[in-house]
Amino acid sequence: MTPAEINKKWDVLQQRIAEDFDNEKPDIKVMLFLIGVQELGQGPRKFSKRQKEELMHIATCRLMSMMGFYELEGLDQDGWPHWKRIKVIPNYTLLEQEMLMKSLIVNYFEEMDGEN
Repeated sequence: MTPAEINKKWDVLQQRIAEDFDNEKPDIKVMLFLIGVQELGQGPRKFSKRQKEELMHIATCRLMSMMGFYELEGLDQDGWPHWKRIKVIPNYTLLEQEMLMKSLIVNYFEEMDGEN
């Protein structure tokens, strides 16, 4: 996908998610949090600040696994997934990082929509 295509799909996804959350367009961090909650699979609930950071890490690992950088090691005793990096991640510029994350987030939600 070109950056323009990614941004267009990103805008559509943001709008779709915003409709469920008081019409506030979610940024990348919010999207990572939502993906983390989805991947944890324990439903919505109150999370501590540390748990929110861990959820965003889970989401990042899940997304980067789509490119072969991480693989799921398993779940801990509390049911939280743990990931292992299996490939070195290139040094992307900030703009490249942003576009990559947007693209992976869009792909993640398209994948989820395909399963429903």
